[in-house]
Amino acid sequence: MPKGEVKKVVLAYSGGLDTSVIVPWLRENYGCEVICFCADLGQGEDLAGLEEKALKSGASKLIVRDLREEFLREYVLPTMQAGAIYERKYLLGTSMARPIIARHQVAVAEAEGADAVAHGATGKGNDQVRFELTYFALNPRLKIIAPWREWTIRSRQDALDYAAEHNVPVTATAEKIYSRDGNLWHLSHEGGLLEDPWNEPEEDMYQFSASPQSAPDEPEYLTLSFEQGVPVAVNGERLGLVELVERLNLIGGRHGIGRVDLVENRLVGMKSRGVYETPGGTLLYTAHRELESIVLDKETLRARDRIAIDYADLVYNGRWFTPVREAYDAFVRVTQRNMTGDVRLKLYKGNIIIAGRRSPFSLYNEDLATFGPDMVYNQKDAEAFIKLYGLSIKVQALSKG
Repeated sequence: MPKGEVKKVVLAYSGGLDTSVIVPWLRENYGCEVICFCADLGQGEDLAGLEEKALKSGASKLIVRDLREEFLREYVLPTMQAGAIYERKYLLGTSMARPIIARHQVAVAEAEGADAVAHGATGKGNDQVRFELTYFALNPRLKIIAPWREWTIRSRQDALDYAAEHNVPVTATAEKIYSRDGNLWHLSHEGGLLEDPWNEPEEDMYQFSASPQSAPDEPEYLTLSFEQGVPVAVNGERLGLVELVERLNLIGGRHGIGRVDLVENRLVGMKSRGVYETPGGTLLYTAHRELESIVLDKETLRARDRIAIDYADLVYNGRWFTPVREAYDAFVRVTQRNMTGDVRLKLYKGNIIIAGRRSPFSLYNEDLATFGPDMVYNQKDAEAFIKLYGLSIKVQALSKG
């Protein structure tokens, strides 16, 4: 479908510089109506003036949806329960956000009778893949417009000049140092001095977390309670999922928890450096893992760990709406049936120290594990077990003469 044949497009809109200039660019280059769609994922930005901004940029309307609960329950929790961590560090905050945004963007396009969708992802990054694979999966008939792969804008100053020329209201300046993406789960930082992996991040870059040096000098104890793998309470107080994550972000951030500096492998083939702040998510991952240690048997835990790497890859690579992800989720849901209990953590200057775990479904048997006198385990039985377990090793040694 060449330019000029698009009648109505739904743009994934944040109100930032890039998506603000995309609105008039779409109107100018495609001659189409532009509807802006904004997903509230708890990014903490003021959405009050967003509609006026979108309309002044040339959009016909702005549609905002509060997706915080859905984001956490349907995307974050399954990923956490799968133990998915990309390249040993990244808790996938941006990766999980893109499919839910694109899913609702497609729904808005269908409801509004649009024949196209657009996004502001660049041609260098992962987000273009995450958006477009979701479009393919949910409505492959929609035309996809990715301005960064078409237009002549190549720098922040170019975008600012275009905005000024088209009377687009923007608050951005050319001095912006970092590219950031935030939601209820995390905040990412890229660009600026971070582009040299030898450079240490500046302390004033961080927004979610205090430095470990300035964190409280006294440790804080925190108890997290789970029911079938879902966090339900903090220090005995039952909270809704959104409020619970907000509470943990404050607690973890106060103690400098959840900072990650990662040189990662992007799907498009290059390495990039990102610094992430995920205080609440780090607390949840840690507590969930500790509860698993007493509830899951060895074989199930090993199987879940094998899935975790593939699950992280498919989330990072934008393959959320695929049969394999649904199949992994089916397995993981079974592992969560008995994941009910409490985990006590001690937080101190960027560290999470495990202070205790308990569950009515615990497989830990003190009578078996004790180093004191016991009447349950007959240590003489170990001799026959070792002989059978090591039989193949013994045979190999004997065969060598």
